[in-house]
Amino acid sequence: MKQDPVKVLVVDDEEDLELLIRQKFRRRIRSGELEFVFAHNGREGLLKLAQHRDIHLVFSDINMPVMDGLTMLHQLAEADLDVQAVIVSAYGDMPNIRTAMNRGAFDFLTKPIDFADLEITLEKGIAHVRSLQASLETRDKLVSIKRELEVASQVQMSALPQDLPENPYYDVKARIFPAKEVGGDFYDYFQIDDHRLALAIADVAGKGIPAALFAMVTRALLKTVVSQYESPAAALKAVNLQLCDGNDSCVFITLFFGVLDLRSGGFLYSNAGHNPPRVLRGNGAVDVVPSTSNLVLGIDPDEDYGNAEVQLYAGDSLVLYTDGVTEAENVAEEEYGEPRLDELLGGMVEAGSGGIVEGIIASVRDYAGEAEQSDDITCVVTHFLARQDP
Repeated sequence: MKQDPVKVLVVDDEEDLELLIRQKFRRRIRSGELEFVFAHNGREGLLKLAQHRDIHLVFSDINMPVMDGLTMLHQLAEADLDVQAVIVSAYGDMPNIRTAMNRGAFDFLTKPIDFADLEITLEKGIAHVRSLQASLETRDKLVSIKRELEVASQVQMSALPQDLPENPYYDVKARIFPAKEVGGDFYDYFQIDDHRLALAIADVAGKGIPAALFAMVTRALLKTVVSQYESPAAALKAVNLQLCDGNDSCVFITLFFGVLDLRSGGFLYSNAGHNPPRVLRGNGAVDVVPSTSNLVLGIDPDEDYGNAEVQLYAGDSLVLYTDGVTEAENVAEEEYGEPRLDELLGGMVEAGSGGIVEGIIASVRDYAGEAEQSDDITCVVTHFLARQDP
């Protein structure tokens, strides 16, 4: 791809220098590779720079009327212009050349000018400017990507459910800590009707914006189909069919979805390859929620999902989490593990849903210590308070 011409400003009070430079570089000027702008003192040079914002390389004499090269160099530094300067002076004027270099000059030439040396210095200057411009473009792209990720993170977090109104039957609390700016975990909870509470937690295979988008699509599909199907398994089958359709990249997601009947305490659920939740009983016992032995969503459109049920009693807490909890590693690359989670939960009977969530997060982060977080950490806790009257 053809690059834009390099525009060079030459600041020198010698009238014949312009003619010599135009003659020396005439072919490259005609081909559009180089373009020269000329000024005869430092003040005029600054005006030219103001008029030509695309000048990034300046060759300037030191000794000139009106404004000398050192003063102009100082003004360039003060203005913080994206300009690389090559200073030109007599061979014996080393103190001024040293001052120019200290003020940010990129290189120097001595008079009388050797045009072979000038061309070498010009090529070096062009290469330096190109390198700086490439670095700036990369920086700008990274800044743009960072801003986009921040916006995506805000959108993702704003899409998560808000706290439900207080009621005498249950209390739900949840937290999510993405490993990157945006993550592939999501959770949801909402009342389907007056006596049924829906609970879901999921984890997409992957990170970043693609995983976040897949998670948001899955969440939207789930909320759409819940009221249309009688059981969690039927809802997951419908969601899976939608996710498999056109899923050429074979992205998949684990999803645990269940419905708590507030009248009986029965929790009917289906598990599409997700980590087995826990039930913290009111007496401190920790039960593992049995698996329904189903495949993750997004892989096989013919997968039939099964239902299972656990009974919750007043004082019990249902703990949903992603593998970012149990697979969190410390600096020795040792996993947090399910036994440590069960031991922690056993001592949190009186903590309530909010206390259990914060306790899990704190325990995992304390265990990981200085180790980098490699996966999203998400947990949802539902504390069942009392049965609702039929």
